[in-house]
Amino acid sequence: MTDKETYFIRISDERRPGIYGIGECALFRGLSADDTPDYEDMLAQVCADISRQGLTAFVPSDSSSIRFGAESALADLRNGGRRLLWPGRWTRGEIAIPINGLIWMGSHDRMLARIDEKIEAGFRCIKLKIGGIRFDEELNLINHIRERYAPEELELRLDANGSFTPADALCNLRALAPYGIHSIEQPIKAGQTEAMAEICRKSPIPVALDEELIGCRDTKSKIALLDSIKPQYIILKPSLCGGFAASEKWAALACERGIGWWATSALESDIGLNAIAQWCGSMNTKIPQGLGTGRLYVNNIASPLRQIGDGLRYDPEGVWELPEMEWK
Repeated sequence: MTDKETYFIRISDERRPGIYGIGECALFRGLSADDTPDYEDMLAQVCADISRQGLTAFVPSDSSSIRFGAESALADLRNGGRRLLWPGRWTRGEIAIPINGLIWMGSHDRMLARIDEKIEAGFRCIKLKIGGIRFDEELNLINHIRERYAPEELELRLDANGSFTPADALCNLRALAPYGIHSIEQPIKAGQTEAMAEICRKSPIPVALDEELIGCRDTKSKIALLDSIKPQYIILKPSLCGGFAASEKWAALACERGIGWWATSALESDIGLNAIAQWCGSMNTKIPQGLGTGRLYVNNIASPLRQIGDGLRYDPEGVWELPEMEWK
């Protein structure tokens, strides 16, 4: 992937057109549940409904990325159109949100170099995407990390992105267990409920559901998924799992069941990343979040977001530099 399309929605009060909220409808091609050929038509319909009905307009539950953008824009507008969606200690610059250092899949040597860079930058939680090279090479890579850093010094999270099969998953997880792994995301592809439930029961490493949550729209289906699979963690990507209200529902249902959670961005620009980070700040999260993807882009939107060491901060003195856009 060398680029990613995204859409922005702007909402204003006709009595004060100069004040507006902006949100990112962060469509993820090939992954979003609302990735359909008529996406732009759906987005245009939602905008028309908001224009006619105001803040009470309904955004369909199957339009996750559009809900994410609309909720962001409305929260921004309610707070004066200053890109302060959930004002609090984080937006005042008083605290940082701890984040994990993300290591993308690549060659053994390249991944090793990236790990060293993250650790030197101050990260104490590393998320390693696996499944891109041979499993024995990945074990060697993880062994190299553990030879230098004990579990109490460096937290290791793994993301298999569904690269294991139901037949080899438990064998691979047992091979990984001696290395003090915090958790592994989506060991097998989503949609294999019985196999995933068995893995969660037997795995020596805590399992986190990620893609499994996409497209799970109503409360009944959320409850059914959590109660049937019984994961140790869930990963909340608001742009993919129904927006912020749906993410809060996921978090509440998980907490009721003793299931942990953290939030992760999904290649949003700083508009979307800012919304997710402010939401995380309002949820009083303590463990590292997955909020470091904004630096991937060469043409990201300049913002007050600052990554300092292993923390994401908001600079109250920083400014937003929104590019000129042709709004439809």
